Amino acid sequence: MVGTHYQGTQSEKDALELYIKLSRAAGSVEVRINRHLKDHRLTFSQFGVLEALYHLGPLHQHELAAKILKSSGNLTLVIDNLVKRGLVERERDETDRRYITIYLTGAGDQLISDIFPYHVRQVMEAIAVLTPEEQHQLAALCRKLGLAQD
Repeated sequence: MVGTHYQGTQSEKDALELYIKLSRAAGSVEVRINRHLKDHRLTFSQFGVLEALYHLGPLHQHELAAKILKSSGNLTLVIDNLVKRGLVERERDETDRRYITIYLTGAGDQLISDIFPYHVRQVMEAIAVLTPEEQHQLAALCRKLGLAQD
């Protein structure tokens, strides 16, 4: 594995090494867990939309973007493609046409309820290399790191 070749201070090199390892680990786990999505012709973002709506119910497009960490502009294309497949639908508010709520259709609900249990198993298998204690430690560290960025 190639690390950083940066010739800075030891603290700078350590920070870069950590960042590289964190990015590679996250990318590797993400690829493994989400490999099955292509069998259902779903992108990672499309799956995120379906999963959020499945667990949280109908959401305003801006709320949905925040939940899956996408910009509203990027999410519009994702939703357009899900609408074309009949998996979600949009509903404009009658009093404020800018307010758009996204709903799962019956087909969308069926698809996500069919594939989500497999997805959970993939997650469990991917993190099984860590002990339960290590999983809790990593979760706490990731939360701390993520919250510090806000």
